[in-house]
Amino acid sequence: MANASAPADQAFADLSVDHIKLYVDDLAESIAWYTSRVGLRVYPDAHVDPATDPEVRSAALGHARIRLVLAQPLTDDHPGTAYLAQHGDGVADIALRVNDATTAFEEALRRGAAPVSQPAWNSGICTATIKGFGDVTHTFVQRDPDSGADVATSDPAGSRLIAVDHFAVCVEPGQLDATVRFYEDVLAFNNVFSERIVVGNQAIETVAVQSASASVTLTLIQPDASKDAGQIDEFLKAHGGPGVQHIALSTDNIVDSITSMDAAGMEFLPTPAAYYSMLADRLTLGRYSTHRLQELNILADQDHDGQLFQIFARSTHPRGTLFLEIIERLGAQTFGGGNIAALYKAVDRQRDSDHAGR
Repeated sequence: MANASAPADQAFADLSVDHIKLYVDDLAESIAWYTSRVGLRVYPDAHVDPATDPEVRSAALGHARIRLVLAQPLTDDHPGTAYLAQHGDGVADIALRVNDATTAFEEALRRGAAPVSQPAWNSGICTATIKGFGDVTHTFVQRDPDSGADVATSDPAGSRLIAVDHFAVCVEPGQLDATVRFYEDVLAFNNVFSERIVVGNQAIETVAVQSASASVTLTLIQPDASKDAGQIDEFLKAHGGPGVQHIALSTDNIVDSITSMDAAGMEFLPTPAAYYSMLADRLTLGRYSTHRLQELNILADQDHDGQLFQIFARSTHPRGTLFLEIIERLGAQTFGGGNIAALYKAVDRQRDSDHAGR
């Protein structure tokens, strides 16, 4: 049970991602996509999200340290129905594993969080929820290790996915600083990275905030309203406000992961050939060959700590919003910002080449 004497300054010391709750319009269709394309498997949902809600049909899916709860509301007056009307399918809750959910909840409120639901025990799990950004909440999850309520994490053969690397969160112009302060002040996150990316007449500001445990990372992104509208503006309009643009899943071998997903029918964004002809000018690859990366449309970037490889899935969302990123890190701590500028230059080079050949 909750330990009321736990020191408040330790309330968020061991935060990790417990699970991600998504509201979906068609549960069966969503289960089929995440199992067949991503390679997740169905868990007993009570072992992940113990809430019993007769107005929701739900399923829990997972793989290694990745856990999703897909929830389809069944009544017009359920909060999930309003969420879907406003945003379409999307992330509604980023649940955070803690040692003491009651202490975490009370400390978050003391620091300025808005409550959603009070601490409650069910099936060996204690949960309590606060508001996060937009219509996304954070549920603190405490699991009794003796209850058998945790989820087995054995992996299906052939899959290389490991965990949630980060969430990319789009916020409206002028809201970035306030969102950063919320995570710093309320949940004791650290500001670990910031960058302004200018691409042609567009610009975005990004700040990555990370839990003290370094297990939970949000890349917060706002468009520069003084510049031309771009993809972040398009997301905010299509999504109906701030929200999770993509979920990045880590892998220990991105070539194997993408080969497997591609064979299963997952569609990824294409990369211009010019990107790879220019890659050697940017970095010396620490793993894989340029040819193999090009075959699979995988991007490469580096920072002072190492390299990363990443690829973005094509959104299958009716509004073109939520999608997945697959990422492998060889020491790199940043998020591939160099790839945005590199892709922009590659597209320009490819366009010039196409025009010359006409």
